[in-house]
Amino acid sequence: MVQTLIKEITLEEFLKQSETKPAQEFFDNKIYTKTMPQGQHSIIQGELVTTINAIAKKQKIALAFPELRCTFSGISIVPDISVFTWENLPVNQDGTIANKFNLTPDWMIEILSPDQSMTILIKKILNCLDHGTILGWIIDPHEKVIFCYAPSSQVQCFEAEKDLIPVPNFMPDFQLTLGDIFGWLKVK
Repeated sequence: MVQTLIKEITLEEFLKQSETKPAQEFFDNKIYTKTMPQGQHSIIQGELVTTINAIAKKQKIALAFPELRCTFSGISIVPDISVFTWENLPVNQDGTIANKFNLTPDWMIEILSPDQSMTILIKKILNCLDHGTILGWIIDPHEKVIFCYAPSSQVQCFEAEKDLIPVPNFMPDFQLTLGDIFGWLKVK
């Protein structure tokens, strides 16, 4: 997804605007517009949300959301996938999930699309790590590589099909290899 700088405004001004398609994000006191995801991005995003929720939701460990707005610490972003631990889920008084998520995801996943800025994705992940995110992934379908970011840790790069990709400690029984993730792209 290509992200385009629109103009410089405040977070309060940004949040007063209507939601748009494609989504807009606010950080560095600027608005960035995301373009619609393409095929490989969509397949990986859908499969990953389903796979995470098949284990995490069933066991009430966590919940994964596609394209969910997260507003916190002066920014408002829409990660490709946001995962929140069960105890961090914003809930209404009647026990239903809240519409507004004014907190950082516990686990943030971005999927690089053609012409998208890797720099912007890295900046978003680093900002989330600075505010409580446990783990961030950048998945690059074109290069078949996954980068993992954790607080106070060196970035890890995974390129081999058998590489087991690190997951947050709140999902100890969850395992995915690089081959599992990029295998979702094959239709034959």
